[in-house]
Amino acid sequence: MHESRSLLDKLFLVIKGLFMGTANKVPGVSGGIVAFVGGFYEEFIYSLQKVNGNAFKLLLKGKFKSFYVYINGSFLPLLILGMLISYFSISKILDYFLEKKELFVWAAFFGMILGSIYFISKDFHRWNRKTITAGIIGLLIGISISFLSPATQNENLFFIFLCGIISVCGMTLPGLSGSFILILLGNYVLLLVDSVNSLYDTLAEVFQGDFSFTSNKERLNELTILAVFTAGSAVGLVSLSHLLGYVLKHFKHITTAVLIGFITGSLGVVWPWKKTIFKTDEQHTILLDSNGKKIISNYERYFPDFSNSETWWALFFVLIGISILLALDWYGKRRKQKI
Repeated sequence: MHESRSLLDKLFLVIKGLFMGTANKVPGVSGGIVAFVGGFYEEFIYSLQKVNGNAFKLLLKGKFKSFYVYINGSFLPLLILGMLISYFSISKILDYFLEKKELFVWAAFFGMILGSIYFISKDFHRWNRKTITAGIIGLLIGISISFLSPATQNENLFFIFLCGIISVCGMTLPGLSGSFILILLGNYVLLLVDSVNSLYDTLAEVFQGDFSFTSNKERLNELTILAVFTAGSAVGLVSLSHLLGYVLKHFKHITTAVLIGFITGSLGVVWPWKKTIFKTDEQHTILLDSNGKKIISNYERYFPDFSNSETWWALFFVLIGISILLALDWYGKRRKQKI
């Protein structure tokens, strides 16, 4: 857990964090899958468990080196750094492509999840009555979640805090998308678009010596919402890691079977060929939230038209997604051989 890492390994950790952060922001994609496929899922969970009372005692006593070693400082901070960078860089690029080339983005992620199912399943040879049952339960839950309808936006701070706790499931549970959960709760745009953009704009203004945001009530409200959401996420991340650490230790094979089923069921969420359905009133007028955003009602999935060249491009991106996972598998095997 605490082995010394080369500069290249540290760089790869930041890059893995970038991928995790990006995946967490995409509805239907789980950052936990990146951790699972990248071969650092268990270390991630166990490192989070070390963010506890003992760690804070070491920090308060000024034992910084002991604190660093205790929380696996050569791993967790670098991973989190990558996630933070992604929210202000890669995720903005991703937002652009989701708006301009949505089909191809979903196709690539669909391929990545297909690849992750292969990656997780290929070395799992513990299928029996219990694990098959667990796998089927995971599959049914994954399918059920993909057909739920989103709620409307809610700015209540207690609800925002709960959103933070629940949304980190995407980081700790492979296959369960935190962003998709936020869509179901009705707060995806508020928490992962508007509030993040407000923080980005505020930081940009502060660096220019402009502090006008202090008199902007809407900006301050969005920053408060982001702070409460972040606090909820931190609480959820640490508490869920303890639960998952226990489950992985005592029920590893059943847990893996559930995850395989769940990830397979979640394929419906990232099915590339779908269109967004917006809520309308009796006069068929599209309803908007308080920020003027269209309120999503559900997604209508359809089968691809193979006479359309765009379909074949989408299939190409599915293969790209699968190839990325196979490349990660190859890298993981090569790294183990060197060790």
